[in-house]
Amino acid sequence: MAMSWTRGLRNAAVPRHAAQMVESRGFAIASKAKKGGKGGAADAAKTPALSKELKSTTVFGANILKEGSDPKIQPDSEYPDWLWHLLDKRPVLSELRRKDPKTLPYEDLKRFVKLDNRARIKENNALTAKN
Repeated sequence: MAMSWTRGLRNAAVPRHAAQMVESRGFAIASKAKKGGKGGAADAAKTPALSKELKSTTVFGANILKEGSDPKIQPDSEYPDWLWHLLDKRPVLSELRRKDPKTLPYEDLKRFVKLDNRARIKENNALTAKN
């Protein structure tokens, strides 16, 4: 609301300092802190220390329900195979362009088409952009 109001001021003959006063913002007043400083050392002492055994068997913070507990870490054999390939490096567009598309595996071919289309769209947008 205030911004549309100030747009009208820009076209009118109003002194610059008056328009700046309308657009200025202030900061909220900070509440008084507890006595004893910032509390960095005091907060660290209050947090409970977790045992090493508990840290290595539980995923802390993964529970999203009000009632319940954090899930336990399972052995690797309990997880699906695709999970271990999520962080594998995938080839970039320049690397895919150097290879023959006829010899690419299906997943890499799909990735090549997607990345190539995205690059062409960006190029066309850059050419038709109004500067």
